[in-house]
Amino acid sequence: MIRSILVANRGEIARRIFRTCRELGIATVAVHSDADAGAPHVREADAAVRLPGSAPGDTYLRGDLVVEAALAAGADAVHPGYGFLSENAEFARAVQDAGLVWIGPPPAAVETMASKTAAKKLLAEAGVPLPAALDPEEIRETDLPVLVKAAAGGGGRGMRVVRELAALEGELAAARAEAAAAFGDGEVFIEPYIERGRHVEVQVLADAHGTVWALGTRDCSLQRRHQKVVEEAPAPGLSGEVLRTLEDAAVAAARAVDYEGAGTVEFLVTAEGRPFFLEMNTRLQVEHPVTECVYGVDLVAHQISIAEGAPLPSGGPPPASGHAVEARLYAEDPARDWQPQTGRLWRLDVPGDVRVDAGVADGSEIGIHYDPMLAKVIAWAPTRDAAVRKLARALELASVHGPVTNRDLLVRSLRHPDFRGARLDTGFYERNLAELTAPDPAGSPDGAGYAALAAALAAAVRDAPRRPRVAARVGGWRNVPSAPASRRYIDERGAAHEVRYVWGRDGVAPEPSAYPGVRAVAVRADGVVLEVGGVRRRFPVAAYGDRVFADRHGFTAQPRLVEPGRAATPGSLLAPMPGTVVRLGEGVSEGAEVVAGQPLLWLEAMKMEHRVVAPVDGKVAALPVVVGQQVDVGTLLAVVTP
Repeated sequence: MIRSILVANRGEIARRIFRTCRELGIATVAVHSDADAGAPHVREADAAVRLPGSAPGDTYLRGDLVVEAALAAGADAVHPGYGFLSENAEFARAVQDAGLVWIGPPPAAVETMASKTAAKKLLAEAGVPLPAALDPEEIRETDLPVLVKAAAGGGGRGMRVVRELAALEGELAAARAEAAAAFGDGEVFIEPYIERGRHVEVQVLADAHGTVWALGTRDCSLQRRHQKVVEEAPAPGLSGEVLRTLEDAAVAAARAVDYEGAGTVEFLVTAEGRPFFLEMNTRLQVEHPVTECVYGVDLVAHQISIAEGAPLPSGGPPPASGHAVEARLYAEDPARDWQPQTGRLWRLDVPGDVRVDAGVADGSEIGIHYDPMLAKVIAWAPTRDAAVRKLARALELASVHGPVTNRDLLVRSLRHPDFRGARLDTGFYERNLAELTAPDPAGSPDGAGYAALAAALAAAVRDAPRRPRVAARVGGWRNVPSAPASRRYIDERGAAHEVRYVWGRDGVAPEPSAYPGVRAVAVRADGVVLEVGGVRRRFPVAAYGDRVFADRHGFTAQPRLVEPGRAATPGSLLAPMPGTVVRLGEGVSEGAEVVAGQPLLWLEAMKMEHRVVAPVDGKVAALPVVVGQQVDVGTLLAVVTP
């Protein structure tokens, strides 16, 4: 019987596992990097062990330190969560060799499925449908597009879509480098890239007594950079024949490696409904909550029970009920090439009858070392339409006060006609991103303009004790309280908002000539009610220093007198995010000639690599950074003169 579990992970998944442990009466042990010393998962655990350092390679990826921590804390089992060491067979063996219980599949199964090339060979023999493998030396124009994919790991790293033959060699090299950095294994393979395909997966659960359950399907087609954004269960719109094929193939895959525990078998389903095996994830998936909601099960509790040697309940899996949809809330800016964002998260509150699995809490610092996911928000309802509507509304009303997030993108995605109509494929964001990230129309009641007005009125009330109550003659001139005043804000898109307002007998109000037909019904420091075109709207307002949030819009308040900043040299390329310079482009050095779009260097931030390219044809006039250097937002990376 397991009495104490160390979770070899952090953030949301550590908290998720701790929750089940508390319900089962099992003690919990956290591990943490220096960057996570005050993180919620550390505070919630019964015991915690420090892993010195902050980078994943020094901390959460050090299996030897994790095993030592488990032994030191008196844990008798280790749960790997997802990511980090969760699909590392050597780590699984090290856990078992230390006399600890490994809450996961047998190391041999992990090892087989960890190499996608080895897994495909085994599953072909088991009759699982597979796409054809391609030899990079024999690829021709007629084979394009193709997908370059890392043989180890997942999460979209080491993956490239190649549409031009001339780009194949460079993308192969980039994929190998990214895979080697992320997984310690630079092996990649190539297969046909299926346009307009759907990403559909099957949740499996297997015990040590020969029972394998297929707990239905999930659709995970809405992805950015090959990483999932929105998931749902069951996958909508599939025929009974396709569903049977998927579940039968998933069970066959699990049996082929004598699988035990929770796992996921992923498929790509063509527009014609033909499924092809992608990979098997030998761990709990990020999106497991939608299956839990539909089947009424606790997958973590089943993992623990299976690790203790118990059989799955007789009679087969429970029946499915209703529909569940999950959205991943990321600290990233979809309108700026999905750039990850950092900084203080002052408040995260999602209202409504939804499940929120969060790795952060109010006051958390979002840093550069880890994945930018803040939380998963999950809605269940009897029907798909009801679940989608409930989730979209909960996200729309959420208070997310901190770095820029993808919240608006999620709401618009859930309400997009293609998503509502279950017309799903992995190219959804490639086709629709511009529409989904477009600013609200000028003058829209939902736009940033009225939110900035609300922020300014609330600030005026907050600063009211410093406002003169009556006109006073000072040195021959009059300070008139009713004269128009102004405040200036920069929104999260970089747009400036100059807000004019006046004080009158009834309090503060919008300046009439600037806001014709707009009336302030109620103004408080924490909220404003505006009447626009005869319709009243409430704008909750919260201020944290110069950062202000009104309704769903975030602003930075500008000082009344702005000091002139230092102008950057023309052609300067500044770091768009904090990160680490991981490599330079081929032949890039000071004095080198480059062409527009040529990669100059790569920044790694939050587990992803981001290219910095030459903006014009020209010469590299300055290259003040070196590989391995950590940079902050705004650091000068290079100067390219036309």
